[in-house]
Amino acid sequence: MTKLVSVAKNRCQWCRSPFEQQPGAGRPRRFCSQSCRQWDWVARQRASELQLSENELVIAREELDTLRDLVYVLKCAIADVEADLDPAIDPTTRDFKAALKWLLLAAKPLAEDQIHPSPSRAA
Repeated sequence: MTKLVSVAKNRCQWCRSPFEQQPGAGRPRRFCSQSCRQWDWVARQRASELQLSENELVIAREELDTLRDLVYVLKCAIADVEADLDPAIDPTTRDFKAALKWLLLAAKPLAEDQIHPSPSRAA
């Protein structure tokens, strides 16, 4: 249980991936990698140029549309699974396996971070 709390506290400020803190002297790490540290710096510089507050975010329309599409697919998968696994129809093990497979298929694009821009597209 303590391990989960520790990992949750140590998330990259840019990509939100969990990482382990290295013991020893010095400031605690805030980023999982140098590239995340660089992206955060670029984002803060750009936000300053655009006079954005800490709570405002700029996202490309294409990325927002992609995110909305992926969330919609996941919502539909959840609705399908809820209907397929209705206790009134007495689902089988095969039904549970098919439902899990469909949920994983719908959730993986969100979980695998396929929304962020590639470094070549960002400016």
